[in-house]
Amino acid sequence: MGKTAGLTVVQKTIIDTLHKERKPQTFIAKEAGCSQSAVSKHINRKLSGRKKGGRKRCTTKQENSSLERLVKQNRLKNLGELQKEWTEAGHRQRQRRLTWAKEKKKWTVAQWSKVFFSDENKFCILFGNQGPRVWRKGGEAHSPSSLKSSVKFPQSVMIWGAMSSAGVGPLCFLKAKVTAPVYQEILEHLMLPSADQLFKDADFIFQQDLAPAHTAKSTKSWLNDHGVGVLDWPANSPDLNPIENL
Repeated sequence: MGKTAGLTVVQKTIIDTLHKERKPQTFIAKEAGCSQSAVSKHINRKLSGRKKGGRKRCTTKQENSSLERLVKQNRLKNLGELQKEWTEAGHRQRQRRLTWAKEKKKWTVAQWSKVFFSDENKFCILFGNQGPRVWRKGGEAHSPSSLKSSVKFPQSVMIWGAMSSAGVGPLCFLKAKVTAPVYQEILEHLMLPSADQLFKDADFIFQQDLAPAHTAKSTKSWLNDHGVGVLDWPANSPDLNPIENL
């Protein structure tokens, strides 16, 4: 990637931040995930004061400030994670969430009582990964905001659980990666028995996010074959799931 027009907003912010800290261009290119020539051209273009060619910038000054705050607030996150957060915060994602919320705003308590909420989550028993990178300015090496405790081999456990207004289901401690076959085993041996116990003979709506194992064709077929209705769900919306509070 040698042209500055190919750099994303996140990459340009990273380059500007690290350049102010007098980091070498090879280091900046590695952190930004682009070529050294792209870093050099971006820096030289800003220093010369020349206007950038190509299409008009797609972000406003306010959005640029928001991105800078995002980087400062999440100093331990890598480029991919920052890019994901920036994308998720975009207008299209907010619009999908807003549309979903407006539709569900009309639901009654009786309708929500039929929903069986579920989720998998990874719980770290000890502190996070060893040697995380941090975004910081010069002189902030020993600042509390730039430090994080870590262990060499952090222990964690993956758990699946489900809940409804009638109560909670059993926890499933997962020892293998959650693939479609593994997920379908959970549905058959944990979800269905729990639903029978909590909802008796009444109908229920199963909630799950859009993880690959959940949206796989074989999983969709399994749910359809077992007559399980699934609640429509906007992507990347864990905050909409009440099980997060549990």
